[in-house]
Amino acid sequence: MQESDQKTQWQKIQQQLSYTFRTSKFYQDVLQQNSIQVDNIISYEEFSKLPITTKEQLQQYNEDFISIPQQDIIDHVTTSGTLGEPVSFYLNEYDLERLAENESRSFKLAGITKHDKVLITTTLDRRFMAGMAYFLGLRKLGAGAIRTGGGLPGLQWESIFRFKPKYIIAVPSFLLKLIQYAEENQIDYRNSSIQSAICIGEPLRTSNFELNSLGQRISSLWDIELFSTYASTEMATAFTECNQHQGNHVQEDLIYTEILDQDGKHVADGEIGELVVTPLNVQSMPLIRFATGDILTYTDTPCNCGRKGRRLGPVIGRKQQKIKLKGTSLYPQHIIEILNRFNELENFIIEVSLNEIGGDQLKILIPESFREIESLKEHLKAFLNVLPEISFEDSKTLQQLKFPASSRKPKIFYDLR
Repeated sequence: MQESDQKTQWQKIQQQLSYTFRTSKFYQDVLQQNSIQVDNIISYEEFSKLPITTKEQLQQYNEDFISIPQQDIIDHVTTSGTLGEPVSFYLNEYDLERLAENESRSFKLAGITKHDKVLITTTLDRRFMAGMAYFLGLRKLGAGAIRTGGGLPGLQWESIFRFKPKYIIAVPSFLLKLIQYAEENQIDYRNSSIQSAICIGEPLRTSNFELNSLGQRISSLWDIELFSTYASTEMATAFTECNQHQGNHVQEDLIYTEILDQDGKHVADGEIGELVVTPLNVQSMPLIRFATGDILTYTDTPCNCGRKGRRLGPVIGRKQQKIKLKGTSLYPQHIIEILNRFNELENFIIEVSLNEIGGDQLKILIPESFREIESLKEHLKAFLNVLPEISFEDSKTLQQLKFPASSRKPKIFYDLR
């Protein structure tokens, strides 16, 4: 980051700190309990000594984070609840405008202009912040939005051929469902208007920015450009790839990012750490040094697209989802990637639980009709160095587990510990 940009960002951090400590009961308590003087936070070094805010604190003291009058709240949403019960989040008019600005910029990164039409295949209901953000961002950009919502492949294809959108916003695994539906119903999807997909909810690339197995499978069937994104409700900010596909750009005037090791020290460029964020220009529920639990890498080198500033690598795993199996450390995303490489296996669920002595027990549920079991075992041994338990389930149950009615995105990993 250039010195002028760093100075501007620090000013925004100071403004956010001043506002938050003045309006948030939770952070006023943090100051008092830790004997912190706001006037002493005059540099990044002092800022980095502030206590980390955890997901557990956000859940336990949820209402104490609200920094505006209740009557100013105009949008009520919740987190997805991946690591527990969903957490309530609130936005006022100012925050919704910030959300629109963030998504508008993100769509520009992917090449969307006001002349384009975009099919939104994610829900705008179910208390989902992202669905609203996509619509608001396209509206601010002036692009055309087609709001089909989740599921219903038939409606998606009818909408594509009716309105001819150039872009589609979708979960990657849903793109595979669209392809399957098209093939089963003789739909000429390869000659549709869709040229690019803004992919959400599932990692699309490896740590060296190559398409992972899921991305490769989509690309082998449908020759469209795939853009990776990363976001969460708590961050109220999205990180999106440009056309160079070399990491998700950080909008540094909207969010401050730290990637920390287990001791709370910032890791070097390219090293793995936990993403800790401070969203900027937020009014309703500001967060200071919020630990996302997401493990990833970053780079501060300029992008080939000409933009300077930080880029984030794909999420490698969640800190709380780390699995220790027979001395080997694993993250769910690593297991998912290995299973996606085995093309004969089209559907699966991963479960981790505790065995009778309190150790991690890993089970992979696969369809009853699957016949390449020995080849799958060899594949898992080769890439994981350990062999999880393999269990058969009927296809209907697997589908229900993967797409539960209450979930806003596919659920492949179940942590039962």
